[in-house]
Amino acid sequence: MEIKEVYEQYFNTVYGYLCTLTGGNYDLAEELTQETFYRATKKISEFRGECKISTWLCQIAKYVYYQSLDKKRRSKEVPFDEAVEIAMHEEVQKSIEDAEAKLHIYKVIHALPSPMRDVVMLKLTGELSFKEIGNVLGQSENWARVTFYRAKQILGKELKKDEQ
Repeated sequence: MEIKEVYEQYFNTVYGYLCTLTGGNYDLAEELTQETFYRATKKISEFRGECKISTWLCQIAKYVYYQSLDKKRRSKEVPFDEAVEIAMHEEVQKSIEDAEAKLHIYKVIHALPSPMRDVVMLKLTGELSFKEIGNVLGQSENWARVTFYRAKQILGKELKKDEQ
């Protein structure tokens, strides 16, 4: 399969996954998606086919995302006004029907411990199977299922607590 076909077939999966990781920062997610496919192009010869291409791409995307977080931590924080301006961007308004509710859910998901957060994001946005999630995170399919179940319990409790 050529990289152009891979890009066309898996762009939405990788982009959606990165949108979730970035908390709805669509510009950053797009930039990280491009970086992911750039790195995939450079490393396509190393792809061994032990997992699905989507799983491999999400592994790269996760690594690219974590690198961007490290880079952000070492650099100056984005001013609050600029962050508000990005959040108010027209594309965000069009793509999110109930922005406040979704943002709250993303905040609750983002507050989960790292392995749980990763499993939830891969399941909801990457639409990956538990087996694929286990492969991405270097764990078993059963571990991914149990972690997702526990995360759902925590999310349910947090969302109910916030409704009261």
